[in-house]
Amino acid sequence: MALPRTTVRGGRSPAGMFSPLLRRRATSRAGVLAGTLAAVVLVLGACGADRQDENEPEGTYKVDVVTASFPGRQHLADEAILKIEVQNRDSRDIPNLAVTVDGFGQRRDDATLSDPERPVWILNEGPRNANSAITNTWNVGAVPSGETRTLNWKVTAVRSGTYSVRYRVSAGLDGKAVAEAFDGSGSAKGSFIARVTRAPHSLERN
Repeated sequence: MALPRTTVRGGRSPAGMFSPLLRRRATSRAGVLAGTLAAVVLVLGACGADRQDENEPEGTYKVDVVTASFPGRQHLADEAILKIEVQNRDSRDIPNLAVTVDGFGQRRDDATLSDPERPVWILNEGPRNANSAITNTWNVGAVPSGETRTLNWKVTAVRSGTYSVRYRVSAGLDGKAVAEAFDGSGSAKGSFIARVTRAPHSLERN
């Protein structure tokens, strides 16, 4: 006995009845995916626009290095103090006063060394609350017009010889705010020559 055939109005097969529903689901999923991708693009774009120096004002600020001192004669194992005192001589506040010091270590061109940087001085204590993510740079924050900040580095010599220690003052960490000597002599920077002897201080003859 033959089974009766099922007919659907409009001449469509049963599978065809679900095609609009499947298409709606596919369209919905595609819309969600497109929205997610658009959100990701917006987030990435925002991250790219948020540069590190975005909030640092651009300009040149007048400063006066009131004091810059470091003993010219030192002895192994004795502590010495490098002192930099900077005054804001500009009419504006300095955004973020920073000082970079180079020369506490000496680089050796030796491929066999895992670390070619060899210390000449060991840093016992740097300027308080002044650490930064930039190598050999210490920042003390904003400095109002006319005010002064003093930075001290306590170091101990561990290698004898004659060495040059250099410093430079900046008005920010990102390069947009520049510090310049108030007298028009150029960049606010300087250097010291220090001679470290092997003889302990108590045994050195005059």
